[in-house]
Formats: sequence, C-alpha cells, structure tokens
Amino acid sequence: MKSNILFLLSIIILTSFFTPTCTAQVTSFVIDSSKFKVALLPILDSIYKDDQSYRIQLSELRKKNAAEKEISTMSAIIKSKDSINLIKVKEILHQYGWLGPQEVGMNGSQALFLVIQHADLQTQKTYIDLIRKAEKDGKTLSSNLAILEDRIAMREGRKQLYGSQGFKDKITNKNYIYPIDAPDQLEERRKAMGMPPMSTYIKDWNLENYKKDLPNIERIVKEQNIK
Repeated sequence: MKSNILFLLSIIILTSFFTPTCTAQVTSFVIDSSKFKVALLPILDSIYKDDQSYRIQLSELRKKNAAEKEISTMSAIIKSKDSINLIKVKEILHQYGWLGPQEVGMNGSQALFLVIQHADLQTQKTYIDLIRKAEKDGKTLSSNLAILEDRIAMREGRKQLYGSQGFKDKITNKNYIYPIDAPDQLEERRKAMGMPPMSTYIKDWNLENYKKDLPNIERIVKEQNIK
C-alpha cells in the first residue's frame, strides 16, 4: 500500500517547520516512498552521512578546544570526503538532473545540495541555476537556495541577502555575521524563503546593534580578505 508522508526537515544548517504558500515558497514536501529511485538511496545516504558526520565531529573538537593536530586531521578527512562525494554527485546530476525528496527522500536530496554547498565557488556557480530551477519546481527547500546564494555572494565579495553566513575575526576570534545588504529588509527576505527569524538563528541578535557595527564588520572583512 502506498503511503503519503509529510516529511519535515531538521538538519544542522537549518530547521524549518512551515507549509508552502501561494508564493511558491518551498518548506516541506509530500513524499510517496514507492516512487523512490531505490538504486540511488544507499549511495546518497552514504554521501549524506559523510558530509554531515565528520563536520559534526569537527564542530565538537572545536567546542572542546582540541589540539590543532586533531582539528587539522579532521579537516583533511572532510576535504578528502568532499572531493570524492563531489565526483559522485556530478555523475548523478549529469545522468538524472536534480533529484528532489519526492524521488530520493529528504536525506538523499539534501545530500546533493550539501555537497554543492560545500564545494568550490566555480562548482557552486555551475549548479546555482539548476538549484534555482529545483526550488521553483518544488524539488528543494527555498532555504537551501537562500543559503547558497549567500555563500556565493560572500565568496565573490558581495553582501549577502539572507544573513546565513558568518565568519570569525582572525585576530580577536570574535564571531560576526558577514555584511548584509539592506538589513532593514532582512527578516522579510528570510520569511519569503521559509527561514526563521535571525533571533532564532543567532543568540542575542539585535538588528540596530548590527547596523551600528556594520562599518567595523566591513572593515574586518576587507582587511582580512574574508571570503
């Protein structure tokens, strides 16, 4: 018997619990598992676990101020896994095009996105139009597109739109949100992409304080060539 199940995503990057609206905002999916491309599921599941599990371990090492050697070793593992997974994802996308949760499940589709998200700038720019189309077609989260748009903007030295990207001052180790374009409209843009308010994303977020500190943040970005 076929079963239609509403899958809601909860991953490291973002948690979203909304329903699609007439604005074509994609925040959830109705998935019929009987229509999955079963042969791809083990491959994509492995890619998803590789992408996320080692990053979780790296985050834990940093939280406990682990030795630099441990952090470097884990970072090298992540870089190696990313390279291998990118080859696999490119082959899948070349053969099938973008695969949404309706075709390979939530984690399977997220695996494709995460690998592109963690790839080099040129790869991100190569696939951004495909991901834009996937979002338009209801085959990936609107928040995914927003995050990738921000990453590309940051890497190209442009201001981000959705406030998803942060950085650490190389001198003070203080964390900052990368410069945001038109910050007064930030919450409106985030809502349009199914993203939670910044106050949910960032502890003690204060828009007015951010705007006051923005010239200093822009100075740090320029002086330290943050990308």
